[in-house]
Amino acid sequence: MGRSRNPRTFLSEAETAAVRGAIRDAEQSTSAEVKVVLARYCWGSIKAKAQRVFRELGLDRTQQRNCVLFLLIVSNREFLIYGDEGVHEKVGQGFWDEVCGRMLEVFRQDRFGEGICAGVRLAGWKLAEHFPYQRDDVDEISNEIVYRS
Repeated sequence: MGRSRNPRTFLSEAETAAVRGAIRDAEQSTSAEVKVVLARYCWGSIKAKAQRVFRELGLDRTQQRNCVLFLLIVSNREFLIYGDEGVHEKVGQGFWDEVCGRMLEVFRQDRFGEGICAGVRLAGWKLAEHFPYQRDDVDEISNEIVYRS
């Protein structure tokens, strides 16, 4: 049967709840923000789409410029992790490779909800080194998953 190509039904209710929980947990250890977006299609470059979605959602307007976008294109099972300039200044390519590698391991077993959770948790843990949680931290970005066509 396979998974739906509709972003809203790609993850089960349990997987969706787990992803929201992973975002919440990650943000309890770092002042960085995490956003997960599921999109149906990507015509052209996934990086260009990530940059566009990043701006459209205002993810480039966090105080420390430390938001990370997890963009998944469900129709062709592509994904990209895109970080704002504050993140890029602090982490190297090894950071992105490690998070992507962990997610791919799980995605290859058709466990997409778990893969997203693993990536979000690992990113949160790693980002805490550079952007530790502050007692006066404000959650600048909603933890809800965004669905795009």
